[in-house]
Amino acid sequence: MYRRLSSILFPIMTVLFIGAAYWGYQEQQEKNAILIKAENQYQRAFHDLTNHVEQLHQQLGNTLAVNSTSQAFHRKGLVNVWRLTSQAQNEINQLPVSMLPFNEAEDFLSRIGNFAYKTSVRDLTKQPLTPDEFKTLKTLYTNSEEISKDLSAMQKDVLNNRLRWMDAEIAMASKNASNPNVIVDGFRSVDKKVSEYPEINWGPSVSSMYQKRNIKMLGGKMMTEDDIKKEAAKFIDVPNADIRVVENAKGTEYASFSANVKEGKENKLQMDFSKKGGQLLYFMNSRDIGERKVNFEEAKASADSFLKKHGFKDMKAISYDMYQNTGAFTYVGLQDGVLIYPDKLTVKVALDKGQTVGLQANDYVFQHHTRKIPSPTITKADARKALNPDMKVQTEQMALIFNDLGNEVLCYEYTGKMNGSIYRIYINSETGMEESIEEMSHSDSKAVSDK
Repeated sequence: MYRRLSSILFPIMTVLFIGAAYWGYQEQQEKNAILIKAENQYQRAFHDLTNHVEQLHQQLGNTLAVNSTSQAFHRKGLVNVWRLTSQAQNEINQLPVSMLPFNEAEDFLSRIGNFAYKTSVRDLTKQPLTPDEFKTLKTLYTNSEEISKDLSAMQKDVLNNRLRWMDAEIAMASKNASNPNVIVDGFRSVDKKVSEYPEINWGPSVSSMYQKRNIKMLGGKMMTEDDIKKEAAKFIDVPNADIRVVENAKGTEYASFSANVKEGKENKLQMDFSKKGGQLLYFMNSRDIGERKVNFEEAKASADSFLKKHGFKDMKAISYDMYQNTGAFTYVGLQDGVLIYPDKLTVKVALDKGQTVGLQANDYVFQHHTRKIPSPTITKADARKALNPDMKVQTEQMALIFNDLGNEVLCYEYTGKMNGSIYRIYINSETGMEESIEEMSHSDSKAVSDK
């Protein structure tokens, strides 16, 4: 009996064993294929990065080599610098940067790109490169040469010694200082050198991009935890609410307060206030939201009422987005009939009951102030000449926006249909040139036209 049973089971087990071995072999082959593909991607990205940084250095040199009055070549050179830094940043993102010690160098490339872009987009015939900007370009030329040489040396080692990025990943993951790796150590050396570079004058338009908002930018007195409890209780209109206040970044210029309110057993209200002035930066009611029953008009009425109730005066909706069972309205300020886009905030409405459950007001708090709005230099008729004749204009009004240089400029804002799409176009009220063009959704158009 046992002999008969074994004669049946043995072939079955043999087939199963062979099948398992084949499956394991296939899995190993697929795993190896994935590893090879990843290694090839890392290698290609690194070698492209090295090549583009070298080209960046050369392009900076070419830009400096021409006569100081050669605005056309300066623009061409700066555009190429911006293009090369964009390519280099893209290649860095293809490397395991989450573990690579390359943050300072990546930030440096980002600043070079923004400096080149913001300098090239202006009219260099009217605003040629300044002595300070030439000095900055010379510094970047010197620094980029050093980075290029270091990356080229790393590239030589990688090629000559057939180094693998997979080994570098293992070295970074192990965090074992006694186990050096040429790739990791090379990137760490470059990053350290960049961090030790003297401060560079990037100019106000670029520096403002990296300027962190802090309490020095706000007015009002410094608030205490008790002050914030009162502000939070006033905001939710519950004088005796159970409110817990925590100070964030205590003792720094970025200090703020977070207030948490228990509402019932499960619901929780969260608010952030600025330490200076006690202004509301953020609000969220994290309750569960049911099925959608509220239409657009009711949701917008709720958002309008919420802003009016809490002191956000003269605001106009410019866009609307719906996600699952919530609707988000973006508002901007309105001063003397002019839309003030820097004064921006977002209101979130639950579409089950039409209750406002969220507010994001950082931009508004740090940008809002009464502005001296200039008078337009060109007329509406002249501004319209810059529009495509096929555009069917729906709305027209004045708007203050940030241009590519980070400066506030007064524009004629037009919304209208063309080629089956809806567009919002800004025409500079001084030059008559297009400052910005963006495509709108039908919901955005509805939010804008809604009275």
